[in-house]
Amino acid sequence: MLTVGDAAPEFELEDHRGETAALRERDGPVVVYFYPRADTPGCTTEACGFRDRHDEFADRGVEVLGISDDPVSDLAAFAAEYDLPFRLLSDPDGEVANAYDSYGEKKMFGRVFDGTFRNTYVVDEGRVVAAYEGVSPEGHAEEILTDLDAMDSAE
Repeated sequence: MLTVGDAAPEFELEDHRGETAALRERDGPVVVYFYPRADTPGCTTEACGFRDRHDEFADRGVEVLGISDDPVSDLAAFAAEYDLPFRLLSDPDGEVANAYDSYGEKKMFGRVFDGTFRNTYVVDEGRVVAAYEGVSPEGHAEEILTDLDAMDSAE
């Protein structure tokens, strides 16, 4: 798991609209959240939490980027179905998730497979300013907003 102060690995991925997104192109803080699979219960809860708080992130100048190993077509359907206003990025080989210590061996229902872990990072000026490992989808967006406010107060 990357920790606060670590350099955030650069990435360039295709989003749900077929456009390329690169970390270096972001102005201001960015929430980079990794999730296992589009349109599953936990991932939908988490995405809808970010959707419902999107204006609060925007008011703070914070962009939200969701990353999974889903294909672009699945991300497009997921974004459309739940009216997600932020970009969903496809990391089909898990290379970016791996660079963020958010990809590896998982076990579910007796099966062992490689997949994306539910981790989140807040990145600002190329550095990790907050890290969340194995997050709970419910209330995660609110947790980040609270922490962002605390960071602002501490400055």
